[in-house]
Amino acid sequence: MDRIELRGMSFQGRHGVRDAERESAQEFRVDVEVEADLAEAGRSDRLDDTVDYRKVRATAREVIEGPPRQLLESLAGEIANRVLALPRVEGVAVRVAKRPAGMQPIEAAAVHIKRTRE
Repeated sequence: MDRIELRGMSFQGRHGVRDAERESAQEFRVDVEVEADLAEAGRSDRLDDTVDYRKVRATAREVIEGPPRQLLESLAGEIANRVLALPRVEGVAVRVAKRPAGMQPIEAAAVHIKRTRE
């Protein structure tokens, strides 16, 4: 299976267990790896024959900038589920990270999940 990678996406969101984490926007970093058969796109050079990167990025943005959630696991899971619903996607790995103020000096708290089409 071939892979498309979107790394280092950054969005502002209001997620966390504590009220203070949801009061003001924080930076969330998102990486998405999509597994798909890219052979046809390689031959045709047509967007219709591949996974549209813009839709993957828009999905991540909608989830992070959307309604507050408590857990990074919930954010990553929602992104994965929505990306899996896109045409040609067979599998997806999602990493969501943030730097919670209350957990410094750590650089980030992150979740990395993998899902496949059933």
